[in-house]
Amino acid sequence: MSIYDFRVDRPFSYNWAGKFEAPDENWIHMTRELVDYELILMTEGVLYIAASEKEYTVKKGEYALLVPPCHQFGLKPSKCSFYWVHFSYNDNRNDHHTYADHEIQGALPREEKRILLPDIAKVPGLDRMIVQMKQLQDCDRKYQNRNQNSFLLTAALCELYSQLYLPGGAFVKQEHMQLYTDIVDYISWRIRDNIRVSEIAAYFGYNEKYITTFFKRTGGTSLKAYILNRKMELAKAMLTDTNLPIAQIGYDIGFSDNHNFSSAFKKVTGQSPSSYRNTYSQRQMFHQ
Repeated sequence: MSIYDFRVDRPFSYNWAGKFEAPDENWIHMTRELVDYELILMTEGVLYIAASEKEYTVKKGEYALLVPPCHQFGLKPSKCSFYWVHFSYNDNRNDHHTYADHEIQGALPREEKRILLPDIAKVPGLDRMIVQMKQLQDCDRKYQNRNQNSFLLTAALCELYSQLYLPGGAFVKQEHMQLYTDIVDYISWRIRDNIRVSEIAAYFGYNEKYITTFFKRTGGTSLKAYILNRKMELAKAMLTDTNLPIAQIGYDIGFSDNHNFSSAFKKVTGQSPSSYRNTYSQRQMFHQ
């Protein structure tokens, strides 16, 4: 795995973005010379793609970051769908630094003006990233303001870095981190249910007070708030990326009635579910 090091004291330069769905099982990614960066965020299926000598199998829930210059081409048919965005870095110099995975183990750069992004990885908070990609497309469609798009893109890349490397992230190694990640995985597994803190404590064999204090100390967010925020991230993705009725979405993520769901959603986002859907639901569907 290669890990790319970027400075973010100024934004990346947005070029264009969209969502792609393969028309059939015989679709193969185009062949071209890639002259800017491409981030691919997989939502369904598997994409088989190459960037010069490197071959990638990108599965649902993963991303791939392809860097220029490279010869990009499909390896074999890929029945899949994904969000994508093309961008440039450092005034089109595209001069990121590259580490091998073993070079940064235990020595993670923690400057606020730098981010690290592996070339391929599982996205811990896929729903959150989908919402940000939707917001980027919506902004591009409404305002066509490249400067604004660039800041939104930079925020999305920083979000991806945070999910991977900041406390609670996928690649962080620290004392007792295994229990924290096990709890996060359990919540992801049960996210569509009405999860209670007492159930989580009992599942892992701890009392409720300990598990609550431990989770807040390790991840910086209370366990109840984390569960609610994860449910709302899933709800936002479903509101923007499906046509399901709002009441059905609430039921699907563990709310017994539409009133409770709408109240919780507005508490977290500041908008009603219908208002949020109207703001971000338009999708761009064309080839990348």
